[in-house]
Amino acid sequence: MEPLTLTTERLRLRAFTADDTDRVYAVCQDPDIQRWTTIPSPYERRHAEDFVTRLVPEGWRNDTEYTFAVQPRDGGPVVAAISLHHPRSGNWEIGFWTAREHRGRGYMAEAMTALAHFAFTALGAVRLEWRAEVGNTASRAVAEKAGAVVEGVLRGGLLNKGTLRDCWIGGLLPSDLGLPSAHPYLPARD
Repeated sequence: MEPLTLTTERLRLRAFTADDTDRVYAVCQDPDIQRWTTIPSPYERRHAEDFVTRLVPEGWRNDTEYTFAVQPRDGGPVVAAISLHHPRSGNWEIGFWTAREHRGRGYMAEAMTALAHFAFTALGAVRLEWRAEVGNTASRAVAEKAGAVVEGVLRGGLLNKGTLRDCWIGGLLPSDLGLPSAHPYLPARD
């Protein structure tokens, strides 16, 4: 797929470019981003260069990962990154990070909702999954604000920096956003 741009009331989601390298490098120096995400730690400039010049374009080209830079709609710096990745049988995983100085403004929940609409309407996704290491309460709050339902804990469900870690898993279905689904959903009954 060719990279595309999504817009929300306050945000513009677009593919990263080489011009974003310095910003990605600076934001990813945040110890919380290095702690809670799977980016390399320490995060070196070469990691930012590889991310924006190789990983992002390859994901779009191969239809395996759609990564967006998130910035205010009226311009300004990249405030976050969000991606859809690991497609399997109509399920996509969603992941994100937000620059420290832009947290708590609702940007990521807004971006996640926009990306979910894109996944369900343009990609034909049947389910989105969110995962975060147990204890990453900020990520969990974003996912829940965007409509994801936390479904449980996966033991050893996240490999981060060479260590298997327990993670929360949440799901988002088209119906959670008021969208039609390509398939009927029959919830379990106890």
